[in-house]
Amino acid sequence: MNIPATLDLNQAIETFKQTIAPLLAVGEISSWDGVALKAREEAIRAAALVLAGQVIALLLHELSEHPDSQREANQRTRSSRGFMARSQGKRRVKVLTVGNVVVEFKVGYILNGVSQQKRKGKRKAGQRGPSQGQGFYPLLRWLGLEEQVSPLVWSVVAAAGMLSRSFAQATEQLQQWGIELSEKRVVRLTYGFGQIGLALTDQWLAQLQQGQLPTGQTFEGQRVGLSVDGGRTRLRYNKRGRRRATKRRGDRGHWREPKLFTLYAIDEQGQRINTVKLPVINDGTFTGIEGFMSLLEMYLVKLGVVHAQQVLLLADGAPWIWHRIPALLERLGLPKDRLIELIDFYHASQHLKDFAEAAFSKAQVARKWFEAARSSLKRGKLAQLLTQMQQILAQKHTRQQRKAMTTPFNYFNDQPQRFAYGQVQAMNLPIGSGAIESLIRQVVNLRLKGNGKFWLPEHAEILLQGRCYWAAGRWDTFCAEILTAKLDAKRLEIVEPNASDLAVA
Repeated sequence: MNIPATLDLNQAIETFKQTIAPLLAVGEISSWDGVALKAREEAIRAAALVLAGQVIALLLHELSEHPDSQREANQRTRSSRGFMARSQGKRRVKVLTVGNVVVEFKVGYILNGVSQQKRKGKRKAGQRGPSQGQGFYPLLRWLGLEEQVSPLVWSVVAAAGMLSRSFAQATEQLQQWGIELSEKRVVRLTYGFGQIGLALTDQWLAQLQQGQLPTGQTFEGQRVGLSVDGGRTRLRYNKRGRRRATKRRGDRGHWREPKLFTLYAIDEQGQRINTVKLPVINDGTFTGIEGFMSLLEMYLVKLGVVHAQQVLLLADGAPWIWHRIPALLERLGLPKDRLIELIDFYHASQHLKDFAEAAFSKAQVARKWFEAARSSLKRGKLAQLLTQMQQILAQKHTRQQRKAMTTPFNYFNDQPQRFAYGQVQAMNLPIGSGAIESLIRQVVNLRLKGNGKFWLPEHAEILLQGRCYWAAGRWDTFCAEILTAKLDAKRLEIVEPNASDLAVA
């Protein structure tokens, strides 16, 4: 249940005192136990959150009433003004803060007109005459309040929606912290938050395509690790043809592989660095190899990877990775001698195990050979290992055995330059792709992949990006980018909120 804002600090504190006083009473000492204490803690927390909401509501009211606020809001949202923008006076809006406190105030509304060229033929359902365009509230846009919730509430709701196992679970968790919203509203706020994040990425991709994205300096002089891998998620697509009696066409599900990467600096001890100046960058996409390569290129340019001291490309044996990414780095200007291509040691070990199991009928003999071979591979003795594998292949085996042995042998023989584990370890660089494997699990497997889960492509893309930022420890950076994104609306195409969703009669 929503709590109206009092807009009086003394009254809010007095109400808090009256609420909290009985909660501090000890009473009969024998009645206490862990359950009783937990219940009392929850009640105290709820009261404190209501007080925090009242204070935030008072702050929002003061901001809206400040004589310079409207001027500053108009200045900061100047790029949002479109064709024949005109003021429509002030309208009342409500904003939800923490503790479920709702504050109401009046703010100016700007209506953007539609040019004659765009006006022709555009008409909303039930509307007479041409479309009148879209409007916005400058103060709400400036302060990140356009969704009728405070920025803190919006970011907390989006985090819960993206990071919980389900939207139902997110809704329940939010209620425990004084944010009582319907599951439908949680879904809408989460996807609305993520849509802006995707729009920002599209903006950077457009700058890259137009040659306007500047090369950064973040990774200048650093040893940089780049790992790539994919997961599995089931997406749903609307069926073609006539609609059913339910007015829906139905949908079909297909498994798609989201491709992800992690990009990070490596210290002298071989550990990942994750600081404000040298952040870990995670991202991915469902848009296929071409979309993934464009996304990766954008980040490589934005972070200035071409200025790195060394780049370690660590991945599995997927051919597209080795055909495309080294060529991309070379095209961007990274000298060949600064790039190290390395296949993940644990993927390589699995191929050795496959060879051993095909070559030896006895499990104990196969295991003994595999352990010795893996040790040789890790120490950088690939040439001796290949010779040994050739000798085993030359022995008498069945046709089926030879076929099963030939595939892992060719895996090593065709790309020997990507198994220099001894050399790479001597440089204190990682040889395993644990970072990307962990990312796939956190981002894809724990939320997007699962029995009975079908995602619309656009929704899966939103959750993928948000969870990538979270897994990199960059959620606050993600929020800051989104909450200020619309202040540069000329370069950022985002669906505008409907004025009727905000205005109160």
